[in-house]
Amino acid sequence: MPRRILILGATGATGRHLLSKALEAGLDVTVFARDPTRVPNTPRIVKGDVTTKSPALAEAVRGQDAVISVLGRGNSLTSGELFTTSMPLIVRAMDGERVRRLVVTSAFGVGATHADLPLLPRIFVATLLRDLYADKTRGEEAIHQSLLDWTIVYPTGLSNAPATGRYRVGEHLPLRGFPTIPRADVADFLLRQLDDSTYIRKGVMISR
Repeated sequence: MPRRILILGATGATGRHLLSKALEAGLDVTVFARDPTRVPNTPRIVKGDVTTKSPALAEAVRGQDAVISVLGRGNSLTSGELFTTSMPLIVRAMDGERVRRLVVTSAFGVGATHADLPLLPRIFVATLLRDLYADKTRGEEAIHQSLLDWTIVYPTGLSNAPATGRYRVGEHLPLRGFPTIPRADVADFLLRQLDDSTYIRKGVMISR
């Protein structure tokens, strides 16, 4: 497993699980955050904003073996163009620092995974979540066009249930109703991608 990783989005609900698991695994973790006070007990924090052009992001990427992004808008239904703005900057910083491995958390229903959406989630994606999903789609274009060794992870509905260690993954999954996955299980899978080349330059779904 790569020993040095940069986590983007560590202050979010899934990011906190990822950070905890990465530290427990003994990894050398750097966190990039706008407010370092929200990331206590982390050895290295670089202050900065992923949506702003500045040397800080390149500083955070420098010397890393991999970058894991769990960026998101929390409970907001507006994107603020987070992915559209940040993903090209992340790709550029990684290219500049010659860091190749990128693992990104997106959302079930974006891109090719839209075909696997059951009926009711499909309605929500087309209405309430329309702006968020359009933003993620635009951001993913920068990843697809890059030369990075990327993996895009598409979790189904995120829950705060305890980790199970049992989940299904695949480029396509048969799903019904409102499928969910604990955030802690998503964090586990994200870390496993650092040692796994199965889904390099591919998207992968994860669900219970």
